[in-house]
Amino acid sequence: MADDKVADKKTSKWKWVALGVVVMAGLIGAVFAFLDPLDTQFDDVEDAKLYEANEKQPAPDEVDRLKVMTWNVKFAGGRIDFFFDCHGDRVIMEEAEVLGHLEGLAQKINQVDPDVLLLQEVDIDSKRAAYVDQVQWFLDHTNLNYGAYASQWRAKFIPKHGIGKVDSGNAVLSKWPIEHAERLALPLISTQDAVTQYFYLKRNILRAKVDVPGDKPLWTANIHTAAFAQDGTKDKQIRAFELELAKFSEQGKTFVAGGDLNTIPPGSKKLRDFPDTVCVDADFQADDYSREVGLLDDLYAKYEAAIPLETYEANNARFGTHSTHKDHFWNRKLDYLFTNGEFVEGTGAVHQDKTTGGMETMPLSDHAPVTAVLDWE
Repeated sequence: MADDKVADKKTSKWKWVALGVVVMAGLIGAVFAFLDPLDTQFDDVEDAKLYEANEKQPAPDEVDRLKVMTWNVKFAGGRIDFFFDCHGDRVIMEEAEVLGHLEGLAQKINQVDPDVLLLQEVDIDSKRAAYVDQVQWFLDHTNLNYGAYASQWRAKFIPKHGIGKVDSGNAVLSKWPIEHAERLALPLISTQDAVTQYFYLKRNILRAKVDVPGDKPLWTANIHTAAFAQDGTKDKQIRAFELELAKFSEQGKTFVAGGDLNTIPPGSKKLRDFPDTVCVDADFQADDYSREVGLLDDLYAKYEAAIPLETYEANNARFGTHSTHKDHFWNRKLDYLFTNGEFVEGTGAVHQDKTTGGMETMPLSDHAPVTAVLDWE
């Protein structure tokens, strides 16, 4: 009995210690968020950063079709095995590596020659990418002239893994001027403690107004949802995306929207246990989509997709856009384009390799680009 009492006292003591640690972490996180000494915080709505190419390329004065492209470019990391994919332990690249990867990405972009390009995971001032401003670099090495950027991961210093300074996010690039662009904050992962959340990614929608030729502008919405959330955050982010698209339609605005939604389409035959997934750390597990069946139903029902659902359902493998390792071919579709206008029939494509897109894309990123042609008559 005495031993039981002693054990109870010890257990009670450690419960209070654990509670104290949790409270202290919460207080530290709250103080950091309020003072923001490392510049990680964002307003709910704020202006995006606008760019222009140093030397502009000629852009058409009249168009009846617009080629649109979306691509998660993995911060010009190519197929280096980074720690977060659990295939390796790399964190930081040398400048020569970054520039070499950018050259390959630009070669593909120029081969496609899009009028409007949505980018995810593009870095502008990150230690891991040798501090190269990749938005400016793309504008100066492609036929695109104007850009808008919204950070989703910004900090003067990230202590974990030796990441250091980071500024990474979404971008929209265009041949024509971008009149206005805004960063719209998305819900954060609710299960994170305050300190983790302070340093963690802050997902967003980048909304931009592109002054394309004709009697109306083109609106764009670029999104990259949470990859590793297990608390329903991704669902909330996709619902917020749907609300923004509904506003466009209600206001009579024609849009192209998309990006990396980090979930698979309805009609996907494989939902989990992908062959390239090796992570055992729960913080980096993102290959079980069985709870997300139907998450994109409303988007497919309300808007036209670059890859129609019936086309995808007939051959899932042909439209895969992601794999975590270069030795495994694209095995799941995470990347999308939608419009409330009309895509020209048959123009939607996933550029998986030379056969399907005229150039190998596996060495360039862990995502394959998606394109479609929008009817602009």
